[in-house]
Amino acid sequence: MSELHIIFTREEVLVSRKRYASWREIQDEYNDYMASLGPWEGASVASWLDEEYDDLVPSAQVQVESLLSSEQIVRRLSFAQNK
Repeated sequence: MSELHIIFTREEVLVSRKRYASWREIQDEYNDYMASLGPWEGASVASWLDEEYDDLVPSAQVQVESLLSSEQIVRRLSFAQNK
């Protein structure tokens, strides 16, 4: 199973399956990096996202599964437009 990172930038929240040795590597990759979590298993990422964000559309589980079942390395999370 892939281990995932949740990456917070000033503009977006990303989920990445890229392997990083440390958060500093993530910071170097994203100019507007703010913080990151992980690496975690996909189920843990989806669970944490569900607890923290009630406006993810589609659900965190669907977005994480979409990343894991695709060739994508990084997925920008999508949120409801009007809340």
